[in-house]
Amino acid sequence: MITRRHLAASAAILLATRAARAQAPRYPDQPVRIIVPFPAGGPADIVGRLLARALSDQLGQPFVVDNRAGAGGVIGVEVVARARPDGLTLGIGSSGALSVLPSLMPRMPYDVARDIQPVSLAIIVPQVLAVHPSVPARTVAELVALAKARPGGLNFASSGSGNSLHLAAELFRARAGGIEIIHVPYRGAAPALTDLVGGQVQMMFGDVPVMLPQIRAGTIRALAVTAPVRSAVLPDVPTMAEAGVAGVESESYYGLIAPAGLPADRLAILNNAVKTALESPATRQPLLDQGGRLIGGTPEAFAAHIRAESEKWAEVIRFSGATLD
Repeated sequence: MITRRHLAASAAILLATRAARAQAPRYPDQPVRIIVPFPAGGPADIVGRLLARALSDQLGQPFVVDNRAGAGGVIGVEVVARARPDGLTLGIGSSGALSVLPSLMPRMPYDVARDIQPVSLAIIVPQVLAVHPSVPARTVAELVALAKARPGGLNFASSGSGNSLHLAAELFRARAGGIEIIHVPYRGAAPALTDLVGGQVQMMFGDVPVMLPQIRAGTIRALAVTAPVRSAVLPDVPTMAEAGVAGVESESYYGLIAPAGLPADRLAILNNAVKTALESPATRQPLLDQGGRLIGGTPEAFAAHIRAESEKWAEVIRFSGATLD
């Protein structure tokens, strides 16, 4: 039997709930830009659009992708770094613009530690070493033996001098005993992959999502992935360590960033929203289809990952002598 006491208690609970909601931190009720510092269609753009849709659904306001490509991601990240820290301009941060290029560019337009607030790491995508089918090597060990037998007789493509794909090959050269292979830089991964498929170059490190269609078509041969574990989309391809060359881990990370100075309550809302998004099948599965590992985590964990990757690639740049020229 419902009594007046029950009704009064229910009313009190309802009022307390409404008061709590009214006092809870709210995100600014305005459209939000997510700056993707690369062209449409690439891994960063896919991550940005999936997060934009998920955050729009969760927070009930538009999150709109704005592609600002150029300089390996630096142009787009600069837009984020210079924006007001009000939560209305966010971005997709990646390994190149946050961890690699700061050690290569003589004049960076931003300081990552000073100007960027990491929100949440989203996904880490491994790279894969692939060769043209004409190369008489079906394993990494056979490729290393071939390179040692023919110093300077093999070449490798990259999407440009000093980027992560170039540095992955330099790391491989060093860990494989200092083999001599010739670098052929291109203006982007797409033309480099085109020439690998055509046989104009013999090998290449590339992000798994970019290389996967050609691997599945048989136009290039995958030898190893540059990750601590095998890729779910290439389960039969060993890691570099399994293939006999330890210490070659080169992966591209993508996560949500904001301008430094973002209020703590808005940072917490965004971090929790990304966590929820990565647990949702609508976001989770398309990201897993990229061949990477979903990460999530705290802003502090993302910042630590950026620092660790920066230190690793700074060392590779020093011993390889890699430059942007």
